[in-house]
Amino acid sequence: MSVDFDQRNFLDDYVKRLHRVIAADDRIFSEISATSATWLRTRERGGRVIFIGNGGSAGIASHLAIDLSKNASVPALCFSDASMMSCLANDYGFEDWLAHALRLSAREGDCLVAISSSGRSANILNAVAKARTMKLDVITLSGMSADNPLRKLGEINYWVDSRSYNIVETAHQFWMMAAIDLIIGRAEYPAS
Repeated sequence: MSVDFDQRNFLDDYVKRLHRVIAADDRIFSEISATSATWLRTRERGGRVIFIGNGGSAGIASHLAIDLSKNASVPALCFSDASMMSCLANDYGFEDWLAHALRLSAREGDCLVAISSSGRSANILNAVAKARTMKLDVITLSGMSADNPLRKLGEINYWVDSRSYNIVETAHQFWMMAAIDLIIGRAEYPAS
């Protein structure tokens, strides 16, 4: 099957945009290394890594929590239970449900990974504020605008210079998977 000229141009540009934002440099190497070290320190002190996000970022959060726990042996979870979300959103409002989930489930020694493509999601920002009062380590992942508020709220702050949700989310997942594989010590391994 052949690809027409317009599709080829679109896809060529798309791949170039993704490559531009995930291109490795010393800053990214340092952030990925620091993320792995933070997660290992979290495990050593008996804590867990808690991933949060909305929509596609929630899907990424779930995937990362599973892989970090199963493949890297670092206890991790995400707040993706629909009953929990609907209960806490109903009782406290959508903007505060994640903060209350942290209040109920997080403990000192845990690490919060907050994922928001825009860096402006109120429920994510409120959860990070709650994590700060609980003295959790915080890692943020954001994109879009360089001045988004999430970008400066963690000890480690990833930012993707793109306005495309799919590019931002792909970069977030790629960098976090690299941090997981850095702990494991290899990029290819069997599923079992």
